[in-house]
Amino acid sequence: MWLFFTLATTLIWGLAELFYKKGARPDEKFAHLKITVCVGVVMGLHAIFTLCTQDIGYDPMNLIRYLPVSLCYIISMAFSFFGMRFIEESISDPIENTSGALCSLMCVIFLGESLSKGSIAAILIIVVGILGLGFLENTGSTNRKKKIGKKLAIIAFAMPFCYAILDALGSFLDIYFLEMETSPLVHINEDTIEQVANTSYELTFAMVALVLLIFMKIKKVKFELPKQRDKVLAAVCETAGQFTYVFAMSGNGAIAAPIISAVCVVSLIFSRIFLKEKLTWKQYLFLALVIIGILTLAIIEGE
Repeated sequence: MWLFFTLATTLIWGLAELFYKKGARPDEKFAHLKITVCVGVVMGLHAIFTLCTQDIGYDPMNLIRYLPVSLCYIISMAFSFFGMRFIEESISDPIENTSGALCSLMCVIFLGESLSKGSIAAILIIVVGILGLGFLENTGSTNRKKKIGKKLAIIAFAMPFCYAILDALGSFLDIYFLEMETSPLVHINEDTIEQVANTSYELTFAMVALVLLIFMKIKKVKFELPKQRDKVLAAVCETAGQFTYVFAMSGNGAIAAPIISAVCVVSLIFSRIFLKEKLTWKQYLFLALVIIGILTLAIIEGE
């Protein structure tokens, strides 16, 4: 069953990226905030469902204790949603998926862990791919600056990198929070620690959604949840993928992780088929390097 859940996670998260992009319309000023609200609402409902149906002995104090990790993930996603309004999903998603490589580097720098020669080579391939994309972005190879202006083009292109850094930081902190010996979470055991952490994350996301709803109400932003179809579908896919991910990793994580890392490939295919995104052959070349580096690193680190 773990293989089924692994493939399901990869497909569902690929669909989530597709709906995120469809919901992040460039002409909708607060689209990124609306997507964040939708995700927060769905995750909040899932957290309540978990608390009502499973005995995980949840202590509300964990909301505060897990807050640094939750905010890393939530803010990174908000950055991603903003960037999606102006950057092709084919470009942004592979860049965002470099968070795994960044997390590995953090482990080397701060925890004194070592990387194999294969991992170092994979990271270098990723760096070359990203530098190539950045070079093309800033040498007139795209017409983004003409469409949205130089300043906004630079900010938008920076968003996937902001996501990758914050997501990597969240993953790095999770190494500390999800170990029984070091975790500051309370009233947990080996069977509940991941569910307690995830529930804290989802409840925090729901609270952020409430704050954003109040903010948009003050700004008199028109927002009717039932009419946000693509945004809601993205939120449902995000949460569903999170659910299947737990079962995928609990079966054979060493093999599941590299397969799930291929979500950027699924996203690239969906973007080409459904969003009709077209890039230059040079962009595809450097994107291929990034994806190859990500998959290679995932396979090596999963062994």
